[in-house]
Amino acid sequence: MTQIAFTKGHGTGNDFVIIADPEGELDLTDEQVAALCDRHFGIGADGLLRVVRSARLAEAAAALAEQPDAEWFMDYRNADGSKAEMCGNGVRVFAHYLLESGFAELAAGATLPVGTRAGVREVRRADGGYQVDIGRWRAEPGDPLVTARGLSVARPGLGIDVGNPHVVVALASDAELDGLDLSVKPVIEPAPPRGANVEFVVPREPLVKDGVGRVRMRVYERGVGETLSCGTGITATALAVRDWAGRGAPDTWEVEVPGGTLGVRMFPAEDGEHVALSGAAALVYSGTVELA
Repeated sequence: MTQIAFTKGHGTGNDFVIIADPEGELDLTDEQVAALCDRHFGIGADGLLRVVRSARLAEAAAALAEQPDAEWFMDYRNADGSKAEMCGNGVRVFAHYLLESGFAELAAGATLPVGTRAGVREVRRADGGYQVDIGRWRAEPGDPLVTARGLSVARPGLGIDVGNPHVVVALASDAELDGLDLSVKPVIEPAPPRGANVEFVVPREPLVKDGVGRVRMRVYERGVGETLSCGTGITATALAVRDWAGRGAPDTWEVEVPGGTLGVRMFPAEDGEHVALSGAAALVYSGTVELA
């Protein structure tokens, strides 16, 4: 048995076990990650964030090539131990941990580059927390159908990739959204090759208020299940609803999830349109745990 230090953190209820491994000395198996994230026999979390220097991890080579200043790499693992490309809430919590632990500094107006499997993500301070540039996005081809417990018939979805894959499904009412049973994994047909997070969304009334779009959302995450919040899912949802709303739809959105409300903003960049996510990040407690 090996004893390791950890910190528990969350972004609007999307919670993580954070393990500092600056020199890349830990080689956690899927089973070890799943045990740490187990809510009954472990610490409990939606995923695990390993804090490692990019130079110490072969997987981070692409991130370093993209941005040599990306000293830190977010090795994100889902609750079942599987690797994931990106996590919007996780990046904010990761950056908050770096700053609070003294691993990094972030001056006013500056950005902190964080390496991920989906590329480098730039984080800056924002009102109430942090804003992360999720980067470019793309709509996926095809017309997936989603079946979920609580829906009488399969519903069409829109595939959105924001570094990791999502399928966003529009529902007719709050009652439909609240009546979903997401203890059972939704089925996507045809099945995406890498799987996908599935977001179910309804508009607020009115949809646009003071120039800001407003929606409610629930999400089923790959390798996790239903979570209180999903940062990349929130950005995918805002992008999908803007597309459905058509010409004149706003580029600024508020997305309400069970864990709170986050902001999404679409903006032009040199390489195309980017989407940014803003919200809170918190560290809850630290301790040590025996790792089998």
